[in-house]
Amino acid sequence: MHHREQYRWSSTGHLIERVISPARRHLWRRERQLTATDLQLPDRELWILHPHGEPAPSNVAPSGVQLLLLDGSWREASAMAQEVAGWGRTVRLPMTGESRFWLRAQADAARFSTVEALLFVLREFGLEAQHEALQRQFELHVYAHLRARGHKDAALEFLRTSPIATVYADLIAQLDVRRPR
Repeated sequence: MHHREQYRWSSTGHLIERVISPARRHLWRRERQLTATDLQLPDRELWILHPHGEPAPSNVAPSGVQLLLLDGSWREASAMAQEVAGWGRTVRLPMTGESRFWLRAQADAARFSTVEALLFVLREFGLEAQHEALQRQFELHVYAHLRARGHKDAALEFLRTSPIATVYADLIAQLDVRRPR
């Protein structure tokens, strides 16, 4: 995670760390560089997910892979990618569709947040149950942040195409209850 990203509460890197227990956050600073040995796990191939990587190999067991996700703005992630190049295999996945990360302006709809990239990885490995659980948490993350920022109309529009509208219907209804002052 880029050191500036740690202060952005909309960061999906924070969400990953909260929801996926083995996930660890490593802060990147240009002046205090990390090394591959700071984070590599034994007996795992390190994959660095990046749009300019090679296609991900097929038929690889998830238990043999350690994934490095670069969390920051696109410019920050590019700087981090240059530093970690060579630490492991830089891979890309076919990522299609539009981003559901409505909390920050994207240069184009095909750019995805860190957690969305992880969702593509989970699907690539066939981990559907984990994908579904993380997708719901991500959708709730975006919806709650839209509401917290006072963007109720955008939150309602987001909810129209979100699975959380039915999965968390009771919770969402409670958010609309007017509280006494």
